Amino acid sequence: MKKFSSDAALVVVMVALVLSVEVSGQVTCRAVELSPCLSPITNGSPPSGTCCTKLREQRPCLCQYLRDPNLRPYVSSPNAEKLRRACGVPSPNC
Repeated sequence: MKKFSSDAALVVVMVALVLSVEVSGQVTCRAVELSPCLSPITNGSPPSGTCCTKLREQRPCLCQYLRDPNLRPYVSSPNAEKLRRACGVPSPNC
């Protein structure tokens, strides 16, 4: 009986680890996550490390932001392109 309990516990832990990897690999598209990048986008100032990190995290969302008429002017601006280059994030192909 003890062998079965330890095997079952091991399976539960392995499933939990697999599920946590899948969940942590998903990105929640929230433009507010890019708030550290507001100054570089609006006035062309150099980005902070936090801004670049957030931009990399939100990269899968850039096409969605480009389709939003309220966000498009910011995401497609020359300063946004300058920001992407400074952070090493390629322009989205939508």
